[in-house]
Amino acid sequence: MGGKKWSILVAIFILLIAMEAAIAQGQGNGNDKGKGKENGNGNGKGKGSDNGKGKGEGSDDGKGKKNKKDDGKEKKPKEKKPKKQRDEASDYDKLSALPSGQERGFCRTNTTCEFKTIVCPSECAERKPKKNKKNKACFIDCSSSTCEATCKVRRANCDGYGSLCYDPRFVGGDGVMFYFHGAKGGNFAIVSDEEFQINAHFIGSRPQGRTRDYTWVQALSVMFDSHTLVIAANRVSHWNDKVDSLTVKWDGEVIDVPTDGEAEWRGNGDEREVVVERTDETNSVRVMVSGLVEMDISVKPIGEQENKVHNYQLPQNDAFAHLETQFRFKKSTDNFEGVLGQTYTPGYVSPVKRGVAMPMMGGENKYQTLSLFSTSCKRCMFQRPSSIASTEGLVAQY
Repeated sequence: MGGKKWSILVAIFILLIAMEAAIAQGQGNGNDKGKGKENGNGNGKGKGSDNGKGKGEGSDDGKGKKNKKDDGKEKKPKEKKPKKQRDEASDYDKLSALPSGQERGFCRTNTTCEFKTIVCPSECAERKPKKNKKNKACFIDCSSSTCEATCKVRRANCDGYGSLCYDPRFVGGDGVMFYFHGAKGGNFAIVSDEEFQINAHFIGSRPQGRTRDYTWVQALSVMFDSHTLVIAANRVSHWNDKVDSLTVKWDGEVIDVPTDGEAEWRGNGDEREVVVERTDETNSVRVMVSGLVEMDISVKPIGEQENKVHNYQLPQNDAFAHLETQFRFKKSTDNFEGVLGQTYTPGYVSPVKRGVAMPMMGGENKYQTLSLFSTSCKRCMFQRPSSIASTEGLVAQY
């Protein structure tokens, strides 16, 4: 009997020792000095207790690096400055001409024809021939699917899409010809969308007995971002083809477009490149605003014969110099407004009467602006910074 009691006491003693050892081991694992795996959401190794009171060095990604969000000091990504937009078609480097005189261009990166050399055809070896009235120019197009150069006349085609010529006659994006008389001294939005607007200033005359004005476009303003580019015909008493009657202004300052070398002026408007290039010795330019529009513009007078034929009855001391323009747009035209712009929208049906000599387009009340530089009209969409004056650098009023 005494032996059994002794055996029971020994067993109880051994059990107590085992329990004490287990408790001691558990306390060691929970101590800050102990090393173990975290039992939280993270799988990383670290120094700490299972109850989260230790100093964890693990991250939720299990890579053993401390998560930057844990210290509450998240770094903001650096803002990248937007790259200036360039016209893909003309985004090339000029190479030396071949012995035959044919000019070449090497298309830059991010163009359809990147890293390819395009050679001008022998029929139009030069990109900028001096005698533009007779010679076609080489057009190197890095956006072309064929990556070939073509020959083109660098002047407004008054019968082509997007043209604005004569008194004034338009050919819309739908190919329909129409007249829009506006008003003498009036200003009208030709194109307007959220990114830019083109206004036109009309000059004119109303002979005695007439119920409306004869009108022509004397100046255009291209407004985008906070910038304004103006192309205007000067008022001249007698016309001379050899005298330049064209004025170009960039943000209110007159710019000089060279007549030699590349015969062009370049400027930068925030994200966009602006190029004004002479396409003749005088009175003819090509204007490009990257990503928005390209325009061929010429200054023309009302000649004596034309005055008689149309019975304009213009004064002898005014040649009524005006602009002939053709627009080519470099962006989606789906949301365009304006006298011309509306004709480019999907589903547009022209309201003008077909089959008549002078199909008339109305809408003066929808597109008339306060000045050549105003973006406000009933259907205008472009909004510019309020700090830009709407009357900056006004052209001569007639």
